[in-house]
Amino acid sequence: MQKDQLLTRRRALFAGATALGAAGAAGTAGLLLSGSSGPAPAPAAGPPAHRSFNPSAYRLLPMAGGGRPHEPLTTPVRPPVRRAPILRMSGRGRTMLLTFDDGPNPDYTPRILDILAKYNVRATFFVCGEMADWNKDLLARMADEGHAVGNHTWTHPLLTRRTRRQIRVELESTCDIIEKAYGQRPQWFRAPYGAWNRTVFQVEAELGMEPLAWTVDSLDWTTPGTSTIVRRIERGAGSGVVVLSHDAGGDRTQTVRALRTYLPRLLDEGYQFTVPHRAQT
Repeated sequence: MQKDQLLTRRRALFAGATALGAAGAAGTAGLLLSGSSGPAPAPAAGPPAHRSFNPSAYRLLPMAGGGRPHEPLTTPVRPPVRRAPILRMSGRGRTMLLTFDDGPNPDYTPRILDILAKYNVRATFFVCGEMADWNKDLLARMADEGHAVGNHTWTHPLLTRRTRRQIRVELESTCDIIEKAYGQRPQWFRAPYGAWNRTVFQVEAELGMEPLAWTVDSLDWTTPGTSTIVRRIERGAGSGVVVLSHDAGGDRTQTVRALRTYLPRLLDEGYQFTVPHRAQT
């Protein structure tokens, strides 16, 4: 059974799309670039812990399934426990970060990878463990082509309604499958629905991951039309921007077509695209 069949209904769990711009400026924390522009200085800390991240109306219903915790194959470097997710990069130059959530999907992810390869661009894929387990070859290709792979939980649940043990099962199981298929454990985590709380921040730090959210939401999951997706991303383009799109969770034909359109345009305008890099301590 294809996982896209499990993601056909949508609902808005949190409002706040109009507040994203202000949140992006306040929520930056410790993200460097890995690319031609070189490392950037660490930005300021994010907002207080009681302010939940609430960037847009995009929310998927949780996927069905489950996972089991495993002993980690390597010992991760534990980062500090943050109080807010990273919303954008910091650095000089017109450098952006493209991210794709919910995959890998055997229909759409290869097409996205083909476009990225054509323009020699690297991106970050936040994968669900359940999807990764069925598409290990795509994670291997991501590794071969220099893309980053992050953790997006195993079944895409709303973590703020889960116990600490349930949260750890979701994250640790996905870390394990990423390490087996991609070759190393993920350094980045994105919470489903953009919903973090203190327990989520603590568990992800224990597993060696930093929380990465986004600056610009393409809202491609609403299938608004290819031209609308292109317009949103081109209007939101800027130094340090993190773009959210999806390579699974429904029909992503518009996402693929939009990428084929806006990527060469932004490259022609002098933008560069890279993957996140954490400072070594």
